[in-house]
Amino acid sequence: MTNENASKRRAAVMTVSDAGSRGERVDTAGPACQDLLRDAGFEIALTSIVPDEPAVIAELLRRWADDEHIAVIVTTGGTGLSPRDRTPEATADVCDYLVPGIGEAMRAQSLEVTPMAMISRALAGVRGSTLIVNLPGSERGARENLAVVLPVLAHAVNLLGGNTGHS
Repeated sequence: MTNENASKRRAAVMTVSDAGSRGERVDTAGPACQDLLRDAGFEIALTSIVPDEPAVIAELLRRWADDEHIAVIVTTGGTGLSPRDRTPEATADVCDYLVPGIGEAMRAQSLEVTPMAMISRALAGVRGSTLIVNLPGSERGARENLAVVLPVLAHAVNLLGGNTGHS
């Protein structure tokens, strides 16, 4: 799929951070994800910073997928082992099915950079025709992991939109 086709696709970026949602921490991971998605030809339709509350995360994922018809939602933050890190659970709760290869690929690539990658619980899944991908909360981790996904993102969105190439 070309960038021209991808440019018609809408993306949203959700930063999950208690401190960020209270204005106590500047979010750099969310804007970094926006830049990478824009560079890949996606329109950034929506952004938000939310607290590490599974119900809040899940509700916004549902609204963006169902009401806003976002093609790709990336979340950044809440994928570690902290008791407040519940982004994967909120994501799994709203997805129709998971896409385990995306999380596996991100962890495999990240292990080449840091052994901490093995404690990432990031996952990806589909709700309706929306692909949801969890990324780490650090700017560096979010950039590195999104870079792993970008080569297949447009094709995945195309497939979810019903363009399978089969008659």
